Amino acid sequence: MNMLRRNVQDFTTEMHSDDHASYLNAIAKSFVPLRISPQHRGEFFADIRTAGAGDVVFTEIASTAQTVERTSCEISRGGSSYYKVSLLLAGTSILVQDGRELVMQAGDLTLYDTSRPYSLLFDGEFRNLIMMFPKNSLSAPVASLEHLSAAPLSAMHPLAPILSAFITNFSQQFSMLAGATRLQLADTSLDLAKNLFTEVLGLHPSEQDTRQSLLSKIGKYIEVHLPSPDLTPSSIAAAHYISTRYLHTLFTETGTTVAALIKELRLERCHADLVDSAQATRGVAAIGAQWGFLDAAHFSRIFRAANGMSPTEFRRFHSEPSSR
Repeated sequence: MNMLRRNVQDFTTEMHSDDHASYLNAIAKSFVPLRISPQHRGEFFADIRTAGAGDVVFTEIASTAQTVERTSCEISRGGSSYYKVSLLLAGTSILVQDGRELVMQAGDLTLYDTSRPYSLLFDGEFRNLIMMFPKNSLSAPVASLEHLSAAPLSAMHPLAPILSAFITNFSQQFSMLAGATRLQLADTSLDLAKNLFTEVLGLHPSEQDTRQSLLSKIGKYIEVHLPSPDLTPSSIAAAHYISTRYLHTLFTETGTTVAALIKELRLERCHADLVDSAQATRGVAAIGAQWGFLDAAHFSRIFRAANGMSPTEFRRFHSEPSSR
């Protein structure tokens, strides 16, 4: 079973600025290259709150009237591999992309694509929540989503307000959640977005696609929680709102079991740590315990059964010059 690994981004930042240049710099760090112009001379302010987990970055902006543009010049500077879901929390705006123009009111949800030019006009003070994620995190064909840019998603399907409510609450509570929980909820936000897009476009996934998606999600969850001794089939099933029996059924199609996958991944981490010269002073038992093998004797037996030698022998063998 091939479980892809990823570098998890997990962060929160906040900024208040009365200076337009500082605002532009903060926006550049949060988003793709953009051109931003104030609509009126005089008083300017901006509050920006950014939070990221996994493949998703949430940014909430409260600011004064402005025009936001992504032209061919900005596109040439990078950042073309993302979608943005915009939820207007207060104020009004006009989004233009792909020849479509959408007037947005508070509560409206829409999608736009960073690979093609777009503009946003805010004619007064506003609050906007943007959920940005890589295109390859969705299974729907990229070309198909061209039909959804600058489309009124809030009026197109009953899933839209569910996604809106979820990302609003999640982004507000983000800093108070543990890292593993953030990652899991970020994945849930992506699932909700994907379900909304596929429903609107009529791209209903097959049962096999649904099962593969769930397996991938479970695989990510297992990798994040590997150090926990509480990682069990029942805890994994509960975290994904399925029965333990169904979890085992899913894994029968992969040629392995839940327990076997957990053991395999934990042993992989132990292998890497045992041959890492930077961890040469750490005890073998401590390395095993870090990856869920709390009983040293049990760890040694499991390791020997899989590798033909004890963890201590394995480390010694790989530290000898002749083994390199």
